[in-house]
Amino acid sequence: MSLFTYGKICDTPIADQSYSVSVKGVTYRYAGSSHAALDDVSFYIKAGERVALMGPNGAGKSTLIKLTAGLLEIQNGSILVHGNLAGSCKHRVAIVPQRSEVDWRFPVTVRQVVMMGRYVHLGWLKRPRAVDRDAADHAMETMKIENLGDTHIGRLSGGQQQRVMLARALAHDADVLLLDEPLNHVDVVTQELMFHVLENLCEKRGKTAVVSTHDLGILKVHFSRAVFLDHRLIADGPINEILTPEIIARAYGFKFHGEEDLSRWLNGSQNH
Repeated sequence: MSLFTYGKICDTPIADQSYSVSVKGVTYRYAGSSHAALDDVSFYIKAGERVALMGPNGAGKSTLIKLTAGLLEIQNGSILVHGNLAGSCKHRVAIVPQRSEVDWRFPVTVRQVVMMGRYVHLGWLKRPRAVDRDAADHAMETMKIENLGDTHIGRLSGGQQQRVMLARALAHDADVLLLDEPLNHVDVVTQELMFHVLENLCEKRGKTAVVSTHDLGILKVHFSRAVFLDHRLIADGPINEILTPEIIARAYGFKFHGEEDLSRWLNGSQNH
């Protein structure tokens, strides 16, 4: 499906009310690479969950997010969003990419970027309607950037830029939100606002959030579940069961000598 298939009502019905995302035996290899970015990965996410996607750099987290968003073509296995193939309805999935993947020099304002979240409903060549302007306004107010609407995105701080990208995803009004390393170079106030917004969306509106992050220290506070990847699925489960020295050692290659050693490392991870 073309990335430019916009501007129509999503006519793909929800085929699975139980699972918002179903990853089944997914293997993906980039051209020219001798190793698979993802190797036979399977797991399932229920609607309303906030899931942390964990793993070292190069573990396949970004690849999995892009496959779920329909930005990469599935090679082996399948990813379903509410029972339909990933990419079959772009209304249902919104992505917040890594900041390094965004051209912050592009000549657009904050309001224009947030309005891009409405293109899936509006179409590339159509003028925003009142409902689209209201959605963009509400998204900016939610992320507390309503006073920055006419500001060029290149003039923003890192935290403000990340608020803009999440506001764009909120304007999209998707069922599944995919956030790729959203905490990098972001101030604590913005981090807490982002998690407050995600918690509200998931708990009160039944949305699903998948957040890739390296920050193990925030898991117990902001997530109920984590999926650990290192090309293959290392572990998947509730935070209080999965955050163990054995699992972290398998995922990151560290060796711990007790719970105190693990606690010190987790506290230190919040600074990275």
